[in-house]
Amino acid sequence: MTVISYAKAINEAHRQLLATDERVFVIGQGVESPWCVGTTTLGLIDQFGTNRVIDTPISELAVTGSAIGAAMTGMRPIVFHPRMDFMYLALDPIINHCASWHYMFGGAVNVPVTIRGIVNRGNEQAAQHSQSPYSLYCHVPGLKVVAPASPYDAKGLLVAAVRDDNPVLYIDDRWLYQTEEEVPDEIYEVPLGKGKVCREGTDVTVVAVSYLVKEAITAAAELAKLGISVEVIDPRTLKPLDTDLILNSVKKTGRLVIADPDNPICSLGDHISSLVYGNFFGRLKGPIQRVNLPDAPAPASTALEKAYYPNHQNIIASVRTLFRQ
Repeated sequence: MTVISYAKAINEAHRQLLATDERVFVIGQGVESPWCVGTTTLGLIDQFGTNRVIDTPISELAVTGSAIGAAMTGMRPIVFHPRMDFMYLALDPIINHCASWHYMFGGAVNVPVTIRGIVNRGNEQAAQHSQSPYSLYCHVPGLKVVAPASPYDAKGLLVAAVRDDNPVLYIDDRWLYQTEEEVPDEIYEVPLGKGKVCREGTDVTVVAVSYLVKEAITAAAELAKLGISVEVIDPRTLKPLDTDLILNSVKKTGRLVIADPDNPICSLGDHISSLVYGNFFGRLKGPIQRVNLPDAPAPASTALEKAYYPNHQNIIASVRTLFRQ
């Protein structure tokens, strides 16, 4: 075990996948730039060459379509989009093609492609460079969606995604890249569809996604000082969702806050709310509380960004509101 950053864990997963499986290749724009996608692709070309680590021109549609075609012929590509916002340009091959083909061809065709969408919040990048529309992709039948929140899960989920026989959207948030923890040196998988309890509690469940997991743990520590015991759940895989884990936690606590860093309408938070109300209607100790981005485009000013992006203070306020009901 070695203490490494979230970005280093992704880089290590890439290296070990490339070294152990000749079918794996990496393709996307900026793999060899000075930024190297936040250092997550640093050194890959030097080690594996330009035939297996391919830096492309800016053409999201062509690059994604090429990777999907390669996956259909038996390869296991990782195609990445340094700004998830521009994945919209590749929606047709993602939604109309790779997500549906296994079903349309009666199971005769698999598309084992990993699509890596990177969220870039803040730094005054504004509405076309700071979006995190993962709920949109959870809506697509046939597409699995993961959103790790820790270095351990970042490495293990990327390995599991690449080894899966179906298309997986792997979403990493740049705000997590400097987070550090102990990670196994060897290659390993975190199973898709399995969430985890990050902190046990008895009074209220907080289901948090991506960078808000870290904020939820901070909030739980603050609320413990007020005598409120918070259980923090990280789904890790957004689709398929570990519904049993969430329901068992809410059954224990009777209260739920969903910290979901996406826009609120038709979102993952909506789905979890519906799931819990459908199972525990009349037995909850208060109405479900939601922490989301506003239903508005991301602002360009630093001052407005502070109000736009939720943090542990928003989670604390939602928990305290729940206890005042």
